[in-house]
Amino acid sequence: MNKAVFLGAGALLVFLVLVLPNHPGTMKWSALNRFPLELPVILFGLLAVGRRWGVAATIAALLVVATFIKVADYGMFIAYNRTFNPILDTFLIEAGISLLSDSIGKTRAYLAVGGAVVVMILLYFALLHALRVWSRVNVPVFARMAAAAVAFVFAGWTVADAGHHLKHWSFDRSPPGTAWTSRLTFKRLVDMQDTAADLVAFSANAKNDPYRDATGLFDLIGDRDVILIYLESYGRTSFENPLYMDTHLTTLLNAEGPLRDAGFAMQSGWLTSPTEGGQSWLAHGSLASGLWTTHHGRYNAMLASGRKWLFHLAQEAGYRTATIMPAITLGWPESSAMGFEVIHAAADIPYEGDRFNWVTVPDQFTLSVYEDLLGEDPRPDFIQIALISSHAPWVPIPPVLPWDALGDGTVFNQWANSGPTPRELWKDRDDVRDQYRIAVDYSLQATLEHIALLDDAPLVMVIGDHQPAGFVSQIDSRDVAIHMIGPPEVLDHTAAWGWTTGLIPDATLPAWRMDAFRDRFITAFTSANRLGGES
Repeated sequence: MNKAVFLGAGALLVFLVLVLPNHPGTMKWSALNRFPLELPVILFGLLAVGRRWGVAATIAALLVVATFIKVADYGMFIAYNRTFNPILDTFLIEAGISLLSDSIGKTRAYLAVGGAVVVMILLYFALLHALRVWSRVNVPVFARMAAAAVAFVFAGWTVADAGHHLKHWSFDRSPPGTAWTSRLTFKRLVDMQDTAADLVAFSANAKNDPYRDATGLFDLIGDRDVILIYLESYGRTSFENPLYMDTHLTTLLNAEGPLRDAGFAMQSGWLTSPTEGGQSWLAHGSLASGLWTTHHGRYNAMLASGRKWLFHLAQEAGYRTATIMPAITLGWPESSAMGFEVIHAAADIPYEGDRFNWVTVPDQFTLSVYEDLLGEDPRPDFIQIALISSHAPWVPIPPVLPWDALGDGTVFNQWANSGPTPRELWKDRDDVRDQYRIAVDYSLQATLEHIALLDDAPLVMVIGDHQPAGFVSQIDSRDVAIHMIGPPEVLDHTAAWGWTTGLIPDATLPAWRMDAFRDRFITAFTSANRLGGES
């Protein structure tokens, strides 16, 4: 009787591991309705081979690997709406721990990570014990042969199902049962092989730069500054999701009048980001380099290629290039490959106020001080500013204050230490979405007010880096808004783009992939005789 209980418990554990979903949308009780074809392969196979060759230990290890992939997929779908790729995403573990530390505290974060590791170890030993119970069943030789036959039949059935769903062959109907854990693991191995091949091809393509030898670009902008401002997590959802659009569209419409009064024209369109939910650097790299950097492997290959970013080309055209990066709190060695002459990270910003959890500096303060940080220079500036107040966890958020009242930033302390903590807020997804609405609106207000106060009529680009996580965005799109704001005679050079006048892009405008922007920006603002290396 006890042996039957252990056999049943072991089979149940293997069953649960095999049917475990990898996506938030399928994490439902209905997952238990699946019949995993691998289950009889494993159990009858163990009856057939017994204790030989360490089969139980090998299967237990493979099941733990499959479980890790599923759990990693689950986390990646929540954060970035894509699967986990071991080649590309291992580095995100450190970034995830850092964000978790800022949200719930360093001690809790490391306890959570340690707990996850312990759970995986315990799962391995539990599976090993469960499988050994089956491998130690003493059965007659003919029964072992029968078990081997059953395992062989189900193994063929598993291969048939996997091949059908992976499009290696096709049946009129999907075979009964499912081998989706095997499919998932096999597909991940194929993805890793494809990733390696893709990186080889991408690296070769990255070295073919049509503007590698171009000089004297951007002459149609004139002797004025160019400012590129990224708004964190600002995407099409602000324009289409009823939870956000009333607030954000009102802010955009209200900003158009002051901008026109300040002498600015406005055009808006759509760009498709290579990422969503995070990894802003992929968007920054795609837009500035003209390469589709969809993952960190491509990003590293792009940096190593010597490809010229917009900022390299601007520097060669006589601009002082600079970046203001309040999110950078550690070393940033890769910045040397981006074309920036001047780099101001979080430690360089003279903010004396308290942090807003992950956010080091409120956006309004960053915008108020970067000109003083840069100082005087006879050259025009070509600047990138990456704002962060609309970065998760979206709490707390200050109001936009009078610009002359910011001082050294300590005025923000009353908001930095108010309201719910991230841990409290993230217990309710509706509350998270509402804080996202407030955070993006704050960044929009601060940015657009700042632009209206600028002197000497610069050319300003306000660009969302990516959509927020899927449960916040709630729309199936990676599109972000881009607003070109500048003197009318400068924006006339982009008339051929067909973008919408004002700050609200027409929903039907075709979106460009971000990697298309660099070359189109160059050709729009450069005289024809200067393109292709002529000066």
